[in-house]
Amino acid sequence: MTKAVFFDIDGTILAGNEGLNSLTDKVKSAIHKLKRAGHYIFIATGRPYAFLQTELLNFGFDGFVMSNGAAVMVDGKIIFKQALEPSAVKKICDYAVSENIEYMLEGYPQVYYRREFKAVENFLRKIKVDGSNFVRDFDIYEVETLKIECVTSRTDVENVDKVYKKILATEGFSGWSDPFRFKSLEVSAENVTKADGIVKALNHIGVDIKNSYAFGDGYNDTEMLERVGTGIAMGTASDDLKRRAKFVVPSVFDDGVAVGIEKYILGA
Repeated sequence: MTKAVFFDIDGTILAGNEGLNSLTDKVKSAIHKLKRAGHYIFIATGRPYAFLQTELLNFGFDGFVMSNGAAVMVDGKIIFKQALEPSAVKKICDYAVSENIEYMLEGYPQVYYRREFKAVENFLRKIKVDGSNFVRDFDIYEVETLKIECVTSRTDVENVDKVYKKILATEGFSGWSDPFRFKSLEVSAENVTKADGIVKALNHIGVDIKNSYAFGDGYNDTEMLERVGTGIAMGTASDDLKRRAKFVVPSVFDDGVAVGIEKYILGA
């Protein structure tokens, strides 16, 4: 029986904020074993294409669910893309600037952010991604041509929760914020989630959702862990996410993904 397995990146197979920017040998071996057994392997991340390290792009994944499901790639081709309404993008950016909050605009394959956005630069430096698809000089009022999938914020400003709540309350948006932990915000078109992107990938490759698995640790993994056949939460996930998952494995620093693959997928 062919299975499809989806992996979140940050906090699941990598932890750039804490210095883990490459897959461990055990995790590499376990994921390759899935591939050799004839199963599909995918990344399902909040990151856009431009934030995928060369290691991940060259690893042999069958595809990528990116920007929390706003873009889906299978076998090197984009099979789905949901852009935000340009007027909404302008509105978010203007409001963010008025509150001294930095933002990034995620498209494919480029992302756009201002040269003066130091919190963004610091974040990108930590996760060690190639900057060839970064565009720092652009006109926000020509955003119609950019086809933005997601607007994100990475800020060092204190007490931004009220600002994020106001943005997320705007009609036509979906997304999440975790300002107390990462001071971040991710906004996509309404009803766009990793779970929706996974369903599109599964339909494309012809695998039933009951034969799908997903590993995740964060708030934006909630829908995918609930909707796939078997949701697997990392040890560092919140208690709420763990309750929604079928299984819980050790943390990213303890090769939790490798443990889960051997015990719950290959060993099932």
